[in-house]
Amino acid sequence: MAGMRFGPVQLRIMQVLWQKGRASARQITETLNEESPIAHSTVQTLLRKLERKGAVSHKVSQRTFVFYSLVKADKVVRSVSREMIDRVLQGSAGDLVCYLLRHERISKAELKKIRKLINERGKPL
Repeated sequence: MAGMRFGPVQLRIMQVLWQKGRASARQITETLNEESPIAHSTVQTLLRKLERKGAVSHKVSQRTFVFYSLVKADKVVRSVSREMIDRVLQGSAGDLVCYLLRHERISKAELKKIRKLINERGKPL
């Protein structure tokens, strides 16, 4: 997983697979088209690239390729987050939290979760 990178559409394909578990290229295309148009041939090409990366695989079911993810969403989020924190914020996760709190809309429910995590992390072991 370390060093595995995804383009924006590849990441969306991965998100569809994480959400659905398994899906044909046609099902992935239909799901992506709900947000913005994408050619089925583009999805097929990107799925082949994702297979070469080792991110997805497929099984054949009634002459249809059914794709599934080989990498877990939380590992991708962790890897991408760590890379961004290291590259942009010189390794400071705290700076990321401060930036997000200052510049992004965060719901009351999300703030409550953040406060709870901060309180838990601040307790002595």
